[in-house]
Amino acid sequence: MRWALVKVCLAVTTMVVVAFAVPLGLVVEEMARDRAFAGAEREAAAVAPALSITTDRDELEKVVASAGVDSGVAVHLPADGGRAALDIGRQRAAARDIRAVRRLGRASTTAVPGGSALLQPVAFGSGAIAVVEVYVPESAMTHGVGTAWAVLAAVGLALVVGSVAVADRLGVRMVRPARRLVEGARDLGEGKLGARVREEGPTELRLAAVAFNSMADQVVQLLANERELAADLSHRLRTPLTVLRLNAASLGAGPAAEQTRAAVAQLEREVDTIIRTAREAKPQTAAAGPGAGCDAAEVVRERMEFWSALAEDEGRKWRVAGVDRPVRIPVARADLAAGLDALLGNVFRHTAEGTAFAVDVHNGDDAVIVLVSDAGPGIPDPEAAMARGRGSGTTGSTGLGLDIVRRLAESTGGDVRIGSSVLGGAEVRIWFQLDPRKPAGRRQRGGDRRRRPCRLVSTFNRSRSLP
Repeated sequence: MRWALVKVCLAVTTMVVVAFAVPLGLVVEEMARDRAFAGAEREAAAVAPALSITTDRDELEKVVASAGVDSGVAVHLPADGGRAALDIGRQRAAARDIRAVRRLGRASTTAVPGGSALLQPVAFGSGAIAVVEVYVPESAMTHGVGTAWAVLAAVGLALVVGSVAVADRLGVRMVRPARRLVEGARDLGEGKLGARVREEGPTELRLAAVAFNSMADQVVQLLANERELAADLSHRLRTPLTVLRLNAASLGAGPAAEQTRAAVAQLEREVDTIIRTAREAKPQTAAAGPGAGCDAAEVVRERMEFWSALAEDEGRKWRVAGVDRPVRIPVARADLAAGLDALLGNVFRHTAEGTAFAVDVHNGDDAVIVLVSDAGPGIPDPEAAMARGRGSGTTGSTGLGLDIVRRLAESTGGDVRIGSSVLGGAEVRIWFQLDPRKPAGRRQRGGDRRRRPCRLVSTFNRSRSLP
């Protein structure tokens, strides 16, 4: 914007300077020419009185000599009364031009080597016409023209430079607030809620800055209200959780009772985490960096150990594969556990008892894929199932579990896909990008780089069918 304004100002000022300087320079040239010929006419007028008084050669030579050696004055007398034609001084004009002036009886100018010549006719009493020739050199006709052009060029250049400097200052005055507004919008979009813009510059940009700051304040207020609402709603769960914990404590001993008490304890921890996160407004997802994240294989083994007890109660066959060695991913342990619980909970909630399921982990060069598959009826509309708040359309489905998993995967640069599993039901594929700082995963998710690990995992699944 700044350089565009400077270019426009430069173009306009240049056109104005050219429009005024060129005609003015031409006028100066014409004035210099007129000045030179006016001087030649004065010299010719000084010789004319002498011709009206005498035609004696000696006298006329004295008159021509009195005009100066370098004056360029010459007198051409015609033949009259038996006297031959007489030329006094150096003749530069052509003889035919002199005869033409004598015949027409009016002054004329003609080009000669090195300049021009003024031919002025003078009539004698006898009717004969003499011609006074005054030489005007080229230097006399261009005297001062070069200086005038130089002055005009200097003035034009000064005007152009000055206008460019003024335009640059005006551009800075306009561009700097606009750049601050862009930077503030970018910071706010990146989650820097304290980003504000100084209200300065032209009126329009000042109003835009005021509107932006007001919008940012409203965003902060809305987020604060949302956090408070989430904290309040989560806090309301404490009372029923307390009752549930007391009831679980009275169940006595046994694996089912222990699992129930562990589930209640975990639920209490999750509610506490939600309240703290909402109050502090600090996301709990792990940040990218060396050593950050968790061991996906360990988390999968731990969660499958929890869900396997319920699977045995419902007569479900299950399988877990790819967890025999550590698999690091840039995701917080609690977030991965919550995502797996959401997917496995969907399997138990939306498939009939006795439906088999499996969890597979594949560790690639630049990504880790976790597959959760089942032998149920599948998901008829995967796109709707991924929409937050819609779910698969079945009773009790809101889509929030899949949305949690999706946001978890996208935090690493990966994604989530729903398809058909080798077991005959639904298959949820979670792609975790190992280096979230690399944008290549996002750009190439639809290309061969995405499809290659999927084919490997499909082969991996087929080679480990359920017993």
